[in-house]
Amino acid sequence: MRLLIINNLASGYQDGAIFDFVRVMAKDGDEVVVRSTDGTSDLRTFLTDANQFDLVVASGGDGTVATVCYALAYTNTPVLPFPSGTANLLALNLDLPNEVHALAKLARTGKMLDFDLGEFEIQGGKYGFGIMAGAGYDATIMKGAKPAKRHLGPLAYFGAAATNLTPQHSRFLMTLDGVSVESEGVGVLIVNFSKIQFDMSVTHTNEPRNGMLDVVVLKAPNAIGLLPTVGAVLLDRDGSFPDRPDLEIHRVREATIVADPPLFTQYDGEVTELTTPFTVRVLPRAVKMVVSESGYKLFADVPLAQQHIQA
Repeated sequence: MRLLIINNLASGYQDGAIFDFVRVMAKDGDEVVVRSTDGTSDLRTFLTDANQFDLVVASGGDGTVATVCYALAYTNTPVLPFPSGTANLLALNLDLPNEVHALAKLARTGKMLDFDLGEFEIQGGKYGFGIMAGAGYDATIMKGAKPAKRHLGPLAYFGAAATNLTPQHSRFLMTLDGVSVESEGVGVLIVNFSKIQFDMSVTHTNEPRNGMLDVVVLKAPNAIGLLPTVGAVLLDRDGSFPDRPDLEIHRVREATIVADPPLFTQYDGEVTELTTPFTVRVLPRAVKMVVSESGYKLFADVPLAQQHIQA
């Protein structure tokens, strides 16, 4: 087996678990290539020969995994997300194990599925995201959480939210699949996978293989106004509490978001210094990922939306 590992040295707790994975996984005759970056080297340059490997392991946080997946979109090169970040939301959504022996087994015997990616376009640049992108309150929280993530892990996001109770309120002019829609609130999320920290789901469904994205407007006037929504999310563990107070949700293939005043943006936890406007579009079933048995059961039967079946 030929294995290419893309290793972000700056991600998460820097515990070196990826090297334990190599030790456990490697067998006689295998070739394992590890290419590392601390953020200085562009990891996309590590993937020019990825099609010569049986599997690419993306070791890092969600931003690292998204960058690898976007670079390999529509190449049919399988990717195993290795959870080395602090939140590891993609691994959570795919129900991947954290233990290196279980991940090593998946590398050889795991099932695979093709998943959608989001493409985030802003000020002439294009970036891929797997979980969600957005502008406004979510970007503010992620920026505030960054200094404490290594010490507090996912709790850093709640700390950042607690210290940003009055986020900027904006008016949104959105073009959703060619239709103009006006709204307002403290932020906009573009959702592919819907689960976030502590197994909470932003939207009622989690359908990252349907060829669509969910545009979610956070309509509350301030952070306190979002508390009923958080309560609904916490209650909706068995699918019996679908309402999301103060969330306006649209399902689209492409969207352009303009905010007045402009808001800072993020994609898969990568906080940018760029502000709205931005455009997002779905790349239907663009990347092949290794999944666990339970992950396969969750997503194997998700159908493509009718628009893409006809296309």
